[in-house]
Amino acid sequence: MKTIFNSLLAIGLLSASLSAHAALKPFNATYQATYMGMDAVGKMTLVSQGGSQWKYSMSIAAKVGSAKQSTTFEDVGGTWRPLNGQDSTNVLFRSDLRNANYDWGKREATWSGKVKPDRRGPIALQSGDVDAMLMNLAIVRDVEAGKPLRYRLVDNGKAKMVSFTVAGKETLTIAGKQVQATKVNGDDLVLWVASGYPVPVRIHKNQDNIDLKLQSID
Repeated sequence: MKTIFNSLLAIGLLSASLSAHAALKPFNATYQATYMGMDAVGKMTLVSQGGSQWKYSMSIAAKVGSAKQSTTFEDVGGTWRPLNGQDSTNVLFRSDLRNANYDWGKREATWSGKVKPDRRGPIALQSGDVDAMLMNLAIVRDVEAGKPLRYRLVDNGKAKMVSFTVAGKETLTIAGKQVQATKVNGDDLVLWVASGYPVPVRIHKNQDNIDLKLQSID
């Protein structure tokens, strides 16, 4: 089963009003969610790990199963680069766990756990590379800054260029308040970003039938 956060969820994916060099701030967000056709609860958090390192986590839980994904990254002069990540899913009687390691000394990424042999790497890293979680974070940042939404995604044992386009404005309701949001379209992922919110206010992933709507954040 593909991770529900690969292009997201995959998901990650944080700071709508941040410029490239603005300070990251911790947060805790809750989403009303749909996962595999069932009602669910989504969570998104950003926690300082000390110095320039941060841990960004997302989870979604429903009666049919759950999924979690996290990435630890560092802010290097305004550039966010992944250090390691973990991705797990639990559906009925099946559990999968995958780990990612981004070694910037060797400039290569590798994967372990329940990963196909041809997806273990190594994959050569380039400056500016992101994993799925950081890509989502960068989308929120770059929409606000009016920057091109094009990224080299190094995730799940492969590297590829991914692009998103702005599809206009929509009015969404968040905790009873109407908010103007920018809709951003990708091949499989759609995000809504609103000024003043450090997370996507809505996330929709077509392939995995996932939808998350922001309910609260602190």
